Amino acid sequence: MKFTKVVVANRGDVARRIIRALTTLKISSVAVYSEADASAPYLSEADEAYCIGPAPALSSYLNQDAILKVIKKSGADAVHPGYGFLSENWEFAKKVEENGVCFIGPSYNWIRDMGNKNLARNMVQKYGMPVAQGSDTLGTDMEEILNEGRRIGFPVLIKPAGGGGGIGMLPAHNESELKTMVERARFLANRSFNNDQLYMEKLFVKPRHIEFQVLADRYGNVQHLFERDCSIQRRHQKVIEESPSPNVREIDRLAEQIQSVLERMGYDNIGTVEMLRGNDGSFHFLEMNTRLQVEHAVTEEITGIDLVISQIKLAAGESLSDVLPETIERNGHAIEARVYAEDPVTFFPSPGRLTVFRPPVDSSIRIETGYQEGMEVTPYYDPMIAKVIVHENTRNLAIKKLQQALLQFDIQGIKTNIPFIIDMLKTEEFLSGNVHTGLSTELIARGATLG
Repeated sequence: MKFTKVVVANRGDVARRIIRALTTLKISSVAVYSEADASAPYLSEADEAYCIGPAPALSSYLNQDAILKVIKKSGADAVHPGYGFLSENWEFAKKVEENGVCFIGPSYNWIRDMGNKNLARNMVQKYGMPVAQGSDTLGTDMEEILNEGRRIGFPVLIKPAGGGGGIGMLPAHNESELKTMVERARFLANRSFNNDQLYMEKLFVKPRHIEFQVLADRYGNVQHLFERDCSIQRRHQKVIEESPSPNVREIDRLAEQIQSVLERMGYDNIGTVEMLRGNDGSFHFLEMNTRLQVEHAVTEEITGIDLVISQIKLAAGESLSDVLPETIERNGHAIEARVYAEDPVTFFPSPGRLTVFRPPVDSSIRIETGYQEGMEVTPYYDPMIAKVIVHENTRNLAIKKLQQALLQFDIQGIKTNIPFIIDMLKTEEFLSGNVHTGLSTELIARGATLG
């Protein structure tokens, strides 16, 4: 199968990224946009563009019927969901397939099964994936929940079975906290995901968050493309990602194990397996994202492989041997920083007009953005306004280059987290590679001058 026209069911930087790949492949691109994005740069880069509704995401980018109408009207034979929005909505993927159109991603059953975090955990465990001690889906009997907490051993982490983005993930250090946090997590899960199912896992103190990129074809073949360290986070949201992961041993062996597990399971497109690494060096399955990742550029920089083009080709029926080079090597070190429209001290969103927006102009610095000067950063969508990716021969050189790139930004009209990122890059902990998911919070609590 060869695609002739693809609907890009997303916005901003990822829409531009996908359109760029489609242009390279000489495939016509169809953009969709909300009323708030009527002047976005990606619209002029696409071959066609259709308005799908008002600014709120529920009325536009999450409006399945509106996007399905665009697919039909444009005559597209495939849809690329990007990341976020409908990218992990199995019901949307199923509707697309039922309309005779290819969903550029894994089959909808994979999106459905991996979208239930507890089900995914149980599935991969059967194939030998290391998982943390945890519970099945929690019932409503509080004494049974307390017994599960006692069995696992405090502290525990309560997690929504159908969640994502860290929403509803709450720690409990004792039985009293567990009672309170279960009720709060159930409320948040129901409100955010329309699914109040919860489960528990052992809470790791100061873990590292390391994820593994994989590509798979429709013929049972899977290939890992190494790992990315995503440990620098704020409120469970990634801020800095890098590869290779510093100071981690036997990482390639784990990557090969993950590749083997997914191959035996029959996975069939792009995906990312996220793992937590405890202080004792043990790894535990966290979740699997059945889509393109925000931080995919880090892997592209160290391998030279275009993940979006590869994903499109695999969805069209090509095999891994046709898509990937015979030998895959990891070269140098890459780091990505996410620039958010937010206060660098309070981390509250900072919407407003970009009266000045001038990223660094340097061919050796990769900038991915959906914005341009004069545009409004609205409160309707994710506050990320740019990604900055650098690649150098060594980690130290990459850190210095990223600092320089961030200092070259000229952004006025809104606040950004750039001061926070620069200060983080200068800390002894980051420079030494001794990072963990609570590092930013820990440094701020002890009086570091982040922001």
